[in-house]
Amino acid sequence: MALITFLLICINGIAQEIAVMVKNDLDFDRKEVVAVKRKHLAKLLRSHSQNDIRIQKANSHEYLPLQWIDNDGDGKVDELLFVAEVRANETEAYKLSVDSKTSSSGIMYGTYSRFIPERSDDLAWENDKVAFRVYGPKGQQEALKGIPGSTLSSGVDIWLKRVSHPVIEAWYAGHKASPGYYHTDRGEGYDPYHVGASRGTGGSGIWIKDSLQVSENFIAHRIIATGQLRTVFELDYAPWGEFGVRETKRITLDVGSNFSKFEVTVRSDKKLPNYAVGITMHRNEGKVGMDKKKSWFRHWEKIDDAYIGEGIVTDPETIMSAFAYVSKTADQSNLLVLLKPNSKIVYYAGFAWQKSGQVDDVSEWDAMLQRQAQIIAHPLEVKI
Repeated sequence: MALITFLLICINGIAQEIAVMVKNDLDFDRKEVVAVKRKHLAKLLRSHSQNDIRIQKANSHEYLPLQWIDNDGDGKVDELLFVAEVRANETEAYKLSVDSKTSSSGIMYGTYSRFIPERSDDLAWENDKVAFRVYGPKGQQEALKGIPGSTLSSGVDIWLKRVSHPVIEAWYAGHKASPGYYHTDRGEGYDPYHVGASRGTGGSGIWIKDSLQVSENFIAHRIIATGQLRTVFELDYAPWGEFGVRETKRITLDVGSNFSKFEVTVRSDKKLPNYAVGITMHRNEGKVGMDKKKSWFRHWEKIDDAYIGEGIVTDPETIMSAFAYVSKTADQSNLLVLLKPNSKIVYYAGFAWQKSGQVDDVSEWDAMLQRQAQIIAHPLEVKI
């Protein structure tokens, strides 16, 4: 979370604008979502509606997209989001002001998440770069009954998209009319990724006695926010495994990012040995890479006629160990990262598809993972 300090400008005792400086102390350009807490805007909001708040670069007359977000679901907004774009080792000035006549600039892309009852009960989410989905209780019931097309898994599926506009609604609508629609690439991308009982990209479990204990499908969900800049939702899981693990996952995806942020609240009846996060290695034909010191882990594989890189990034202080577990049993080969079993666990999971134009080879994917690790360790600093 960025450190935020403000300069408040008042006219006749009424707050009119706030000057904000955003500093990037890394050696590459960054374009990321910044969150400003409502309490820092209290004086501005005392005299003006939140709907009239605008954000712009200090040297520009164009208003940037913004999003208000209610993080705790109490009906009151907690933060104002905007995208800060700052060059390497530089500081950029922004200005929050009041304008009831001019709208903020729109953007073609954004973020989105939705519960999907029309395809069993998936929950899918996306931004302009990537798309994901997980599976719900009805899908589990159907799978146990042997109904074709249903899924019993707590793994994370990924959808390969190569367009910036949303695809979830169109692909599910196509699937409803013609089952399996989204398994064919019609120019926007498709879903060739197999999850099954594996961890997919970012699924979790407990590693003990050379095997992985995992939960079943989520049992409840809550959409916290969805909009131009950020989508947030929560998933609850029924108690599972010999440790009686109970968990809630809060998942966040920002516009422009290839990585979903997982914040997991974990409770258990017994002391946990670890908390494992994984990436499926499918048929063990891909390349595994690890940098434990810099805290990123990757898999690079060919699916159909193009390559895809999947990755996990986390705080190095939380890592216990990591290894590639190879199994002859289908869906049990996973790259596993064992994290310290704290009550709150945070990690990032994401991917890049060669056909999206974001990466050409494994070295570029490694560089993207390295940048993500640096971004986590050095959040944008926002001050006067």
